[in-house]
Amino acid sequence: MKMGAQEILKQLESLGAESYRNVLRKHGVQEPVFGVKIEEMKKILKAHKGDTALACELYATGNYDAQYMAGLMANGKEMSKQQLQLWLETANCNAIRRYSVAWVVVESKFAVELINEWGSSAQEDVAATAWASLITYVSVTPDAELDLDWLKRLLEFAQTSIHQQPNEVRSGMNSFVIALGSFVAPLSEAAIQAGEAIGSVSVDVGDTACKIPFAPDYIRKVATRGAIGKKRKEIKC
Repeated sequence: MKMGAQEILKQLESLGAESYRNVLRKHGVQEPVFGVKIEEMKKILKAHKGDTALACELYATGNYDAQYMAGLMANGKEMSKQQLQLWLETANCNAIRRYSVAWVVVESKFAVELINEWGSSAQEDVAATAWASLITYVSVTPDAELDLDWLKRLLEFAQTSIHQQPNEVRSGMNSFVIALGSFVAPLSEAAIQAGEAIGSVSVDVGDTACKIPFAPDYIRKVATRGAIGKKRKEIKC
């Protein structure tokens, strides 16, 4: 059954759990947050998938759960550059920028443009969103459609500057090296070499059990599985 934004928000609130809210808070989620598990969101989502206008209404509430669900719901192909910029600027937290914002950016026709614009920002959260979007972009875009020279330049930039970057950007750059080596077959070896030159990357993960992988080891594990160059079928999860 179709619902409006406020009805969905009330339903999300009823599904929230304090235990999950606490987990989310440890990962940097800001209030307001209900703590709804993704599988519960997806039950509501079924009747509204692709309703971009409704997704934008939900996103505008500033609620973490609503913004995450909005990312799952919206069709980035229907969003303007201004809407994508607004989503970046009004995101509840880094997780929303890393997932919901990156998802719709990559679906949009502005993906490369915004990755370049945001990546040159001096603001940590903006630049980190660019790297998150880039990671998603290379994970789903066929190699034949990628500008490999552009990606090589970004890899070189990551290699030479990663240790001087702020926390979230360091994390994003390390994940980019891994994504490039795993999803883009022609640049897999270059990514391993860059990762070796970078060495271990120190990232403050706060009060969580998150680990920062050593990029070459991660890429080699993907190679062992015979999965280098295998693209993701779905970016939203």
